Amino acid sequence: MKHRLFTAWGLMAWLLLALAPAAATAADPAQAAGAPQRAVFQVNEDDSRKWNTVLANINNVQEELGKVEITVVAIGPGLGMLKADALTANRVLDAMAAGVRFVACGNTMKSLNLTKDDMIDGIAYAKAGYVEVMRLQQQGYVYLRP
Repeated sequence: MKHRLFTAWGLMAWLLLALAPAAATAADPAQAAGAPQRAVFQVNEDDSRKWNTVLANINNVQEELGKVEITVVAIGPGLGMLKADALTANRVLDAMAAGVRFVACGNTMKSLNLTKDDMIDGIAYAKAGYVEVMRLQQQGYVYLRP
């Protein structure tokens, strides 16, 4: 009798360990519901090499995962990435055509005396860039800062 009890407990322990990863995945409401994958990239540096790296990272994410909702929030010196005369303007437009959303920080624009006429057509605006990042995280976006 003790041998059978030990075997039953051993089998139950093995099943729990074997099924734990599947149960954890099924318990994740976002995965269970097939929710879209989302990522927000923060850019706050005045460096065209960094901007190109961000755009390359976005492309890599899209190639690896397919349909991903991606937003780039440009804050402070990173706002230069979204100016109409930026070295990366054409690549930003290409990313926008692929469904990437770009958001400019309104507080930064105000402090730099920039207007929408200075920016790439079609980008979005937020009053405060960091607040936008926080809102997106609350909506299930993964925060990425290359």
